[in-house]
Amino acid sequence: MDHLDEAAALRRAVVRLNRRLRQEHGDGGLSSNQLAVLGHLHRHGSATPGEIAAEERQRPQSLTRVYAELEAEGLIARERGTDDRRQSVLSLTEAGRQALEREMAERDAWLAGALRSLGQTERGVLALAAGLLERLGALETADEGERP
Repeated sequence: MDHLDEAAALRRAVVRLNRRLRQEHGDGGLSSNQLAVLGHLHRHGSATPGEIAAEERQRPQSLTRVYAELEAEGLIARERGTDDRRQSVLSLTEAGRQALEREMAERDAWLAGALRSLGQTERGVLALAAGLLERLGALETADEGERP
């Protein structure tokens, strides 16, 4: 069984929900790449630009501008690495943590309101689906027929 129809339906739903959630931010909101960098630093602590890019499955060069913007806005700090002085280490500032929390609170508030329009069973199904989506997102690769 190839699951292509299920995969396409799931992809469309996730993309549509993601697009809707991106709309739920105030003026001057953070870009998705900025949110990804801040979120990574919040979850994992200080990291090199290369580590963040690898975790976010992006090329380091494509995040260079994002790092510079976040640093200029005081949302991240850059220091020389202790092991390799040529390498920089990025960390989340208090202002960055607050900006991330604000962005997430706006999206969470919209989603909580939207969830109120669903029944208890539907919300339960979505709670289960959230865990499954986390597992799918964490998969490196899945062999044909292998179950996540």
